Amino acid sequence: MGEKVVLDVERRSLRTPLAAMAMTTAALLATSCSGGTAAPDPAAEGQKAPAKETPAGAAIKITPGQGSGTVAPNRKIVVTAAGGPLEEVTAESDGKPVEGTFDTGRTKWVSKRALKPSTAYTVSARAGATTAQSSFTTRKPKVELKVSDVTPALKGEKVGIGAPIIVTFNNPVTNKAAVEKALHVESEKPSQGAWRWTSDTTVIYRTAKFWQPHQKITFTANITGVQSGKDAYGVEDLTKTIRIGAAQTAVVNARTHKMVVKRDGKVVKTMLISAGNGSTREYTTTSGVHLTMGKANPERMISPGRKKGDPGYYDLMINHAVRFSNSGEYVHALNNVWAQGRQNVSHGCINARPDQAKWFYDQVQRGDVITITGTSRKLEWNNGWGFWQMPFSQWKKGSALTGADS
Repeated sequence: MGEKVVLDVERRSLRTPLAAMAMTTAALLATSCSGGTAAPDPAAEGQKAPAKETPAGAAIKITPGQGSGTVAPNRKIVVTAAGGPLEEVTAESDGKPVEGTFDTGRTKWVSKRALKPSTAYTVSARAGATTAQSSFTTRKPKVELKVSDVTPALKGEKVGIGAPIIVTFNNPVTNKAAVEKALHVESEKPSQGAWRWTSDTTVIYRTAKFWQPHQKITFTANITGVQSGKDAYGVEDLTKTIRIGAAQTAVVNARTHKMVVKRDGKVVKTMLISAGNGSTREYTTTSGVHLTMGKANPERMISPGRKKGDPGYYDLMINHAVRFSNSGEYVHALNNVWAQGRQNVSHGCINARPDQAKWFYDQVQRGDVITITGTSRKLEWNNGWGFWQMPFSQWKKGSALTGADS
């Protein structure tokens, strides 16, 4: 009995090392099949998990493809990868990089903007060991669209709180929504505004309320590559800085024959004036919200629709004239001091004492607000810069963008 017990114990002690050896051998075989020593647990050592390698067989596609020579400028560059993420995408034209963005999985890259017409592009991409390249040229449009003018935006100029941004193009625009979407207005102080097309070549930006004074506005036209019509594309971007000066406003009452000028809310001048005599529509000053459009010293004023020798004809050089409509209306100097503050005797303009007219001329900014009351003639919204005569809710309807597109 004693010998049998000893033997069983010995047999069990022999089986235990053999099982351990078998497990060790299996672990070694498993390790050798994985290609190296087992990696340490990143969580246990506080390390980041190693990046997942891209399979060597990843497929890359670049659009437009190699050698394309008639690429429409309004297309974008698209790079996709199947079988693994894109690790690098480089695109350039004329030695300048083309900006683009990856999707969340880095399987797709798309250029941010349309392409420049008549331009050669090169694109390269890498996904793991796979690389791809493409070179192509965009077509030359029959019609090249550029911004020919931005008003008011003279270098060093400060403008009033009512100032519009009037953009004029060198060629007619038929695809107005695409072009308008490429126009951007950024103000340092918050504001709401909208574009309104007044012709195929002109679009105007107006705010819902007057600009806040003393700030900078940046206008940008990112129209390069934007299709503006049949075989018509933007070929040049433009950026303009517009500076808003003091909040200068004038209130004219044609019944009391006074004009009160404020700067940043404070009254700085009260002027006695004489407005249009009202004997005809032409000689009636327009009531409403006007904007100053420009000034000259002197300004030549000729009676509209009359020839020399006709009744009421005049051809005069007038000093310190500030224009506020397209129907011949100005604030200007005149020596009819006897009428100023008493009665309206002008041909429609606002006459002021020469020294006060000069003061106003020296202070005024394009886009300053002149509000006139007390006459029977209403200013039309499209008479000069009478844009504030139109409610903003109506103004917005002149935009080419719907709510979803804007």
